[in-house]
Order: sequence, then structure tokens, then C-alpha cells
Amino acid sequence: MNANFLTRRAFLQRNSTGLGALALTSLLKPSAFSMIPGDGPAVPGLLKNLHHTPKAKRVIYLFMSGAPSHLDLYDPKPKLVEMTGKDLPDSVRQGQRITGMTSGQKNLFCVGSPFKFTKHGQAGTEFSEVIPNIAGLADEATVIRSMFTEAINHDPAVTFFGTGHQQPGRPTMGAWASYGLGSENSDLPAYICLQSGGGGQPLQSRYWGPGFLPAQHGAVTFRSGGDAVLYLSNPPGLSSAARRSTIDAMNELNRVQLGALGDPAIAAQIENYELAFRMQTSVPELMDLSKEPDSTFELYGAKKGSPSFAANCIIARRLAERGARFIQLNHRDWDHHGGLPKALPGKAKEVDQGAAALVQDLKQRGLLKDTIVIWGGEFGRTAYSQGEIKPESFGRDHHPRCFSIWAAGGGFKPGTVHGETDEFGYNIARNPVSVHDFHATLLHLLGVDHLKLTFRHEGRDYRLTDISGELVKGIIA
Repeated sequence: MNANFLTRRAFLQRNSTGLGALALTSLLKPSAFSMIPGDGPAVPGLLKNLHHTPKAKRVIYLFMSGAPSHLDLYDPKPKLVEMTGKDLPDSVRQGQRITGMTSGQKNLFCVGSPFKFTKHGQAGTEFSEVIPNIAGLADEATVIRSMFTEAINHDPAVTFFGTGHQQPGRPTMGAWASYGLGSENSDLPAYICLQSGGGGQPLQSRYWGPGFLPAQHGAVTFRSGGDAVLYLSNPPGLSSAARRSTIDAMNELNRVQLGALGDPAIAAQIENYELAFRMQTSVPELMDLSKEPDSTFELYGAKKGSPSFAANCIIARRLAERGARFIQLNHRDWDHHGGLPKALPGKAKEVDQGAAALVQDLKQRGLLKDTIVIWGGEFGRTAYSQGEIKPESFGRDHHPRCFSIWAAGGGFKPGTVHGETDEFGYNIARNPVSVHDFHATLLHLLGVDHLKLTFRHEGRDYRLTDISGELVKGIIA
């Protein structure tokens, strides 16, 4: 091929962002980039210098797929309990859209939570009885009761919370963190994803994908059984030396093409081959929990050799210790359209002890101060019942107008409740926080100005917060 030939794609990318040269430089001379200090060798990100002093180095995102009910976990509403069985006032709904699953109901009857709420810690934050361990974090956590989103159905809502846009194709939070900041450990991906739970809404790989960013910024999914990463182990008959030789030969050819074309996709391929080889040593050690003391499993409520959300929380702590930038734990089946009084306590029990233990463990190891832990779903649930109200069988429909999440560590203000919903838990009464606002604040705590972390794609500069987003100062310590 003519070494002077340049594809249209490569020409546009080279001249608009310089990514071809940037990628080649990062591979051949990593010292050209400035890293956030870490314990091990660093993998360069885009930013040579952070925009301001960071409060956090890494994020652990506990994503509860299916949308947990804020009204039964974090946002007590005595008025709603009193109104159970009565029509939701028109003055509350205000003509807002609802899904097709309840739009045909003759009545939208209010239904209060069947669970008790009590105050916890010096902060006095109220939590539901079904999450007693998370309630124990009252003085560590920032509970945001005034989140709102744009999407009313699961896939666009998950996509929106992850990427800042309802349509697929844009980079996720973790991908942006990887792109901007890189990793603190060259032997592990910057962005890692683990799964637990079953049933409920399906999880799409694009929920942790790179979008239009270079491919190496998408999450690597670690499995809980067999090889942690598919095809990472050498096949029978192939030695490590032979694989190293093969990779060297392929990458030499790829470097020639990268120098000629400046195509970032080639740089991503080179780095992925190199990272996979290094992970052959780092990942088995990481995923081997046999050396963790019994006290760790007791703290998290995990069983040795048994995959679970709690076990994934232990792995998340180990990843944080080793310098992973963004760790995402997805736990499925929070979509309670029916049978909520029975189903929700069981689902909450699956994550309650592990999530709380993760925060406690990070704190006692001195990691919580620069690690952000986030817990939440894609939207909230309705104040009215989906279907007939019975003691053990009512449900709640999707509700984007308000919901609750919490965060701890990494510069979030501990022992704080931010925002307030109305007495029905249907509309925001004070201090609304949009998804874009939350993203802007998250990046700020990582030392990044959300307005300045951009990527040019199809002739436009894109960012995680799209064309919106304000810093939420009330949740920053």
C-alpha cells in the first residue's frame, strides 16, 4: 500500500483531533503524558493536566438495573400512606405522560410504602427497613432525592443515565473517564464491568461501551465463572513465549499502518493486544479470592467460590486497590410492576450488605477518600399502583420525574440529603438534579471540567453532558 495514502476517515480524525499522532505517541513514548499519581505504572489518558485538583481518582458504580423504587427505599412519604386506595390528585400528576402499562387503568390509586422508615446516624437520614446495612451509611453517604431524567422506558433511560443521551452510540461515563484520565495500572483496563442477578431487563453491552471513542475505552467484562475474560488464556499447545512473539509480529505491522494512516482504530488494536497479554498475569491473581480472609466474606455477606453481587463488591475493592479507573457492577431485576411487597425485600437483601461493606472496607483501607461509590437505577417508580392494591401484590410503574440515588466518598458531602420531592413523591419540590448535572459533578470530583473534555465526531465536539449540565455544589464536601 502507498505509505502516503490517507483514508478520508483518518484525514478527518488526524486534522480535527490529532488522535492518530496522539495514539502513536502514547504507545511509543508514554512519558509524554502526565498522569494522576498512582501505585503502579500508569496508562496515559488524553489530559496532560487536570483542570483542577481532583478529590477522587476512581469510581465504583453500583447500577441497579430495572429502577428500584425510591418510595420504598430512600424517600418516605407518610401522606402517600394515608392516601392509599384514593385517586392520585390531578394537581399532582399535572397531565404528565405515563406508560402504556398503566394509561389504560380506570383509576390511578395512591399506594404508600408497606415498609417502615427510621432515622439513622448523627445525620438522622431516613432509610427503609429493607436496607438496614445501607442505612448504616447514613453518616457517609450523600442521598440525592431529587434526581430526574428524560426517558420513561428502560433502554433509553439506562442509555441516558450512562451516556447523557437517549439514543445509542455515545460513550458511557466509564468510557469518558478512561479516555480523559487513563488508568493507574498498565496491567488492567481502565474500565471494567461485572454482572450479577438474573431476570428482569436485559443488559446490552453498549451500556458499558465506548460509543464513538477509540475502542480501548470501552469496558472489559469480567465473568464470575471459568476464565474471567473470554479468550484470555492461551489455547492448548500455545506457550506464552509463542503468543508474545505472535503479538510482537502483528503489532509491528500495525505500527507501520498506524504511522502511515494515523487511524486511531489501529492504535486501539495495538493497545488491546498488549493489554490482553499483560492481563494473562494480572487478572487470574485479581479474581482469585482464596487468599481473602474469612472476615472479608463475613463482612460482605459473600460465600467463597459462589458468584454474587457481594463477591463482585470484593472484586471491586481489589480493582480499586490496583488502580482501575471506573468499575461498574450491574445487578438485574429491580423492575417491580407487580408483587413489590414480596419481591423488593428479597432483591434489596441481595445487595444491601455487599454495598455497605464495600464503603466500609474502602474506608478502613484509606481508599474511600479518593474513591466514589454510586448506587442507583435509571429512574423512579410511581406513587400510584400498577394493578390492584393487595397487601402482597401491588406494583409500581416507571417514573422519570423524580428518583433517589446515593453516593459516598471521593469528595461527596457525607451525611447529606440533597433535594426534596412533594408529599406524594411524584414531583421535585426543591433542588432538582438532572442526569447532566450529576455527570458534571462526577467529572468535577475527578478533576475534570465537563465543558472541556470533548471528542470531535462527525464534525461536532461532543461531551458527556451534551449541551447541558451544572455543578451541584450542595453535594460536594
